[in-house]
Amino acid sequence: MTSVYEFKAKALDGQEKSLADYQGQVLLIVNTASKCGFTPQYEGLEALYRGHHAEGLTVLGFPCNQFGQQEPGDAAEIANFCSLTYHVTFPMFAKVEVNGPGTHPLWAFLKKAKAGLLGSQGIKWNFTKFLVDRSGKVVGRYAPTDKPEAIEADIKALL
Repeated sequence: MTSVYEFKAKALDGQEKSLADYQGQVLLIVNTASKCGFTPQYEGLEALYRGHHAEGLTVLGFPCNQFGQQEPGDAAEIANFCSLTYHVTFPMFAKVEVNGPGTHPLWAFLKKAKAGLLGSQGIKWNFTKFLVDRSGKVVGRYAPTDKPEAIEADIKALL
């Protein structure tokens, strides 16, 4: 695989979704959780999405329960939380694993394409972010502590 557009994932509503549907867009792919100290980043992610979607940015949220069991809910609970608490309108996908033997193929690709500090591939916590250019190439990886607004300049450079 050479591009994120070659992958599929289940949307939060359970429907299989091809990432090819986002071809030509800049993507910010994030592993999310509803009960994490970084959960307020949903607000910043939504602001980026609303502010730059017309220019070609799409944020893709992938809930993950691998870090401190901070995403315990089912799809309906996650959708409800995101909508009511943070007014999320960007696409959300079904829960995935981002580490270990059950790692979703998209996340295995993202980690291999852009390693973390000291070359580590593992995702360290919720709200790790990957920036993908319009050709589907992973061009940036950001730590959970990197707030969405702090990476806006990198996003704008790709738009």
